[in-house]
Formats: sequence, C-alpha cells, structure tokens
Amino acid sequence: MSRYWSKLVDDLDPYVPGEQPQDQQYIKLNTNESPYPPAPAVEQAIGNFTVDRLRRYPDPLSTELVTALADYHGLDPTQVFVGNGSDEVLAHAFQAFFKQDEPILFPDISYSFYPVYCRLYQIEFRQVALDDAFRIDLDGYRGANGGIIIPNPNAPTGIALKLAEIRALLADNPESVIIIDEAYVDFGTESASQLIAEFDNLLVVQTYSKSRNLAGLRLGYALGHAHLIEGLQRVKNSFNSYPIDCLTDAIGVAALADESYFQQCNRQVIANRERLSADLADLGFEVFPSSANFVFVRHPDRAAETLYLELKSAGILVRYFRAARIDNCLRITVGTEGECDALIDALKTILD
Repeated sequence: MSRYWSKLVDDLDPYVPGEQPQDQQYIKLNTNESPYPPAPAVEQAIGNFTVDRLRRYPDPLSTELVTALADYHGLDPTQVFVGNGSDEVLAHAFQAFFKQDEPILFPDISYSFYPVYCRLYQIEFRQVALDDAFRIDLDGYRGANGGIIIPNPNAPTGIALKLAEIRALLADNPESVIIIDEAYVDFGTESASQLIAEFDNLLVVQTYSKSRNLAGLRLGYALGHAHLIEGLQRVKNSFNSYPIDCLTDAIGVAALADESYFQQCNRQVIANRERLSADLADLGFEVFPSSANFVFVRHPDRAAETLYLELKSAGILVRYFRAARIDNCLRITVGTEGECDALIDALKTILD
C-alpha cells in the first residue's frame, strides 16, 4: 500500500482485462474481439477526416453521432447517450441511478466490472445465483432493490434471456432502473431497446466493440427514456464534457451506414460459433448454449486451467477464470474459420 492512497483505493480489487501478451504472436481467442476488420465505410471516413479539425474541441453533444444512432434505433436523439466504450457508459449509469437505500442486484456469474464499480462508488450490491445450468433465475430479482443490471446475453456464459423474460423483469420492478447490458446482443438474441416506449425505467447499453468490429475505438452508448439520458448527461458533464473525439464521431456514423457489412460479419460469426460448438462437443466438451461471439465450455476429464496453459504454450489464448463455480470452465472467442480450426487441432493434440 502506498502511504498516499486513500483507504478506498487501498481496498479496491480492480477489474482484470483479458491478457494482452507481447512476447509472441498468438491466436487471440480470449477477449471477444471481432475476427473481421471494420467496415469499408470506416476506412473511408478515416481517409476523409481533416486533421485540422483536431485543433478544436469536439461537439460536447456528439450531435451527428447521436442523431445517427437515434435514427438507426427508431428513437429520438434525447433518448441516446454516447461514451468512451460501454464501460464508461456503465460507470456513469452506476453513479446516476444505483446509489440507493437498497442494494442493487446482478448475477453471481457475470461481467466482473459490476462489483468493481460498486466498490469504487460505494454502492451496496447483492449477487443473485445462476441456476445449475448457468441460467439467470428471474425469481431472484423480485422484491425491494436499488436497481438491477443484467447482461443479455450474459457473460461469460453466453446464455440469453428472451424478450418476454425481460419484459416480465421490468414489470416486476417498476420503481427500479433496469439496465440491460447488450454488448453481445447482435449475435443471436433480441434487443430490449424495443421495450423503451413501454418502460421508462429501462436503460439499454450497447457497444461498437464487438459486432461493429471496433474494440480499439472505445465507443459505446445507452438508449432509454429522456429522463434517464438526462441523468447520464448530468454525471458526464460533472466529469468530462468532451468524451467523444472528432474522429470517433465520424467513424461511429460511418459504421452505422454500412448495414450490409455489419450483417454479413455477424452471420459469419454465428456460423463459425455453431461449427466450433459442434467440434468442441465432438471432443467431449460440455458446450453451453451461446448467443454471443464466444462459447463457454468445460471438459469432464481435463482441468480448465491445464487446458488454458497448454493452449497458451501452443500459441492460442483463451480465457480462464479463477472464480467460484466456473474455475473448471473456459471462455473461447469465436475466431475466423482458420483460427477455430487451429484451436480444434491443438485441442486434439492436447487431449490425445
């Protein structure tokens, strides 16, 4: 402990991102990045960007980008908020809505940034256990609470709730803000954004990192009723009034315009996921149903940590979690066909 740290900082257990080793070239199947490049329209937007614009501050409202997102989702611009990746959007949402008298609720196996935010912002929380099949049990979200956040599909399991289940969750909690974190929604489930007109306590958070192939850009956004968006704006403008730079604004608009490329990439990821799932099952793995761009698996006879280390030695990175209930599971990002074939070949050798 540094003697200059506050007690809060000393007590923090920060989020640990997927490893990004620099010692060699790996097949990276550990951080759920897209295996495909950004849309051609993105490259064109970068080429057309006038560098002289960087002399000036960006539009603090990101008007062009917000308008494009509102049009894309069939909403009003007052119902859209943008930030530096969905992580920043979520951080603002925790501050804006979750400092309540009751603890907030989220799954016990879920995105590990949630408890980090709670400790940083001193928010009480309670984790609701997934069932034995790693599915979200909505019965655990009834009763008094200070808010609810659920990823859909969940991470790291990849299992999704149906839209009717989310509607029931919202109806059961009319006095709480419900955040549906949709980082992986485009790979196989319905967005809750279509429920915004029906429920004014719903905030949907999405990202450009996964299905838009732009993890390096750091751009995310929230969709919800105007009063929720105003709450996010109040937090943002008390922290950083200029979060989105000029180039990111331009790229964000361009990526939305190339819908055919967006759909093509997502279809290919889904096809690769189904093929990879079948190949892993043939090798004896239990493969949990995934609606994301990754699969969550475990082997009945081989320890997950051992498999992770042996794959790393073979030049392939997957994600291993030293966490209760899932310490014998691996999360594997869906790569290109060639990357998935390389993974299966390596596992055949390891398991032989």
